[in-house]
Parts: sequence; structure tokens; C-alpha cells
Amino acid sequence: MNKKEVFMKRAINQANKAYNKLEVPVGAIIVKDDKIIARAYNQKEGKKDATKHAEIIAIQKASKKLQSWRLLDCEMYVTLEPCSMCAGAIIQSRIKKVYIGAMDEKTGSCGSVFNLFKDYKFNHHVEVEYNVCQTECEEILKEFFKMIRKNKKAKNKLDSSII
Repeated sequence: MNKKEVFMKRAINQANKAYNKLEVPVGAIIVKDDKIIARAYNQKEGKKDATKHAEIIAIQKASKKLQSWRLLDCEMYVTLEPCSMCAGAIIQSRIKKVYIGAMDEKTGSCGSVFNLFKDYKFNHHVEVEYNVCQTECEEILKEFFKMIRKNKKAKNKLDSSII
């Protein structure tokens, strides 16, 4: 296993934590000098806050650790392609490179729907590498939404039998 796969596996571990808390299973880690300086997973549901995406939380933790909003020479590993909010935060925090596991055809802002990293002339350019541990990253998402649909169907069935 190469270095990027090892780090993506750590992000997948974070996604599993989200899954176990019934959050959309997205995990992110931030690495500087080959050391993990921040770990995070989605917490939108639990915190009742639309900004509690794994990437945002990881950026906040890394900024606190480095005592700087500039995350120069840092790399992010994230299991799902960032949305526009997260891609913007990645640009603003000056992260050097992002490794993405699975693409997001609905809200992805790093190549799927549009590409904030390449299509616009921002003052900071973020390198990106796609499809790192892609199958594993896609599987946890597929399994999560399958479980959510199954539980929703069971709840609807139960609700209709009560009436």
C-alpha cells in the first residue's frame, strides 16, 4: 500500500465514524510533513449545522494545531469530492493538494458539477488527485444510503399500519 492509500484509509476510518452516527459517511484528514495533524467526519445531523462537513472541521482543527489559517504545504485526503463550500474553504486555507476518493455527481465542485480548483482564477491553486481508494469510498456511501432507504421504507410501512 502506498502513502496516499494509507492516508485515505485513515479518512475512510473517519467516514465510518460518521456512518455509525447516521451521518453521511464522509471523512477527511489533513497531513503536513507526512504526519496527520487533523481528522474529521461529517457532523451536520448531530450538530444541526449545515457547515459541519468533514473538510471544514478538519480545516478548523488543523488551523488550531498550526496556529494559522494558512495551511501551507498541507494535503487533505477526503473520501467524497468536496462541495462548493468546502472547496472554497480549501482554497481560502491555502491547502496545497487534495486527494479525493469518490466523485459526487450531484454537488461535487472539484470536477463533477463544476471545478472551483481549475475553472476560476483564484489567487491560490489547489492540486488535486482523484479516485484514491475509489471503490472503498464509494461502497461506504452506497451502503449508507441503502440502509437509510431501507429504514425509511420500514418506518413508512410502520406508520401506515398504525393508521
